[in-house]
Amino acid sequence: MKTLPAQDVIYAFSKTHEPSLHVASGETVKIDTFDCFKNQIQSEDQEVSAIDWDQVNPATGPVFIEGAAPGDILKVTIEELEIGEQGVMVTGPELGVMGHRMKAMESKIIPIKNGKALFNDRLHLPLNPMIGVIGVAPEGEPVSCGTPGAHGGNMDTKLITKGATLYFPVAAEGALFALGDFHAAMGDGEISVSGIEVPGSATVRFEVIKGSRLKHPLLKNEDGLAFLVSAMTLDEAVSTAVEEMIDLLQPQSEFTVSEMTMLMSAAADTQISQVVDPLVTARFFVPNHVLDGLGFQLFKN
Repeated sequence: MKTLPAQDVIYAFSKTHEPSLHVASGETVKIDTFDCFKNQIQSEDQEVSAIDWDQVNPATGPVFIEGAAPGDILKVTIEELEIGEQGVMVTGPELGVMGHRMKAMESKIIPIKNGKALFNDRLHLPLNPMIGVIGVAPEGEPVSCGTPGAHGGNMDTKLITKGATLYFPVAAEGALFALGDFHAAMGDGEISVSGIEVPGSATVRFEVIKGSRLKHPLLKNEDGLAFLVSAMTLDEAVSTAVEEMIDLLQPQSEFTVSEMTMLMSAAADTQISQVVDPLVTARFFVPNHVLDGLGFQLFKN
């Protein structure tokens, strides 16, 4: 198995980047990461505003996957996800949902022990390790690692964890995959603008899918299937995610668009991923029992 150390980082997803690693379709890679502050905050005594903000949200990569070409789909299976022993959170003026009520930047160091995040002496939070930034090079101009989009990026979706498989639309030769911004725990919305930020490593397996296309990232896990869509507003993200899902499912069914819409309204869920990045991210989730009832096969040839 190949490895990629955390010192090979990018701060924007771009089709012009030189690859840090070449792999074949079907290969597995262990990728190490910094936290979203590039491990700069190690104590609550540090002045948060004094860190180098140009080094925020590094993603390790990019990885060139041989055979991946524009119009293909890159399948990424997260086989393992490991996180560090200390996390950090930050919030302050003009950050997140409550930034308008804050007067100074504040940080909080959170130890990770015995499967819990020790928020304080009484609050020991359960972990839900997840990947905040993950994606491929976009078709057009570079996109900051702090911004989500059709290429993936900073989607901050807590379903992106061990056991999940993501499908990305490939827009550049080799796809140029990268990831970073791990969280020990994060709630839907990430309302303070940070989860419990941690360094870590992910073991991922790449596969190139030919003959099918996507417009937005798609996620599959043991519970079901979700489109992840980022847009200027939640209304736009939700509407696009719903429509993309219906367009994916309806052709393999005997249902009209109206019947499929009614089924989705009865049995599927609109969910919020994050509301604090330059674009917001929503997902539309369909459980497995619905997919099984439809006889749906993902990327059926």
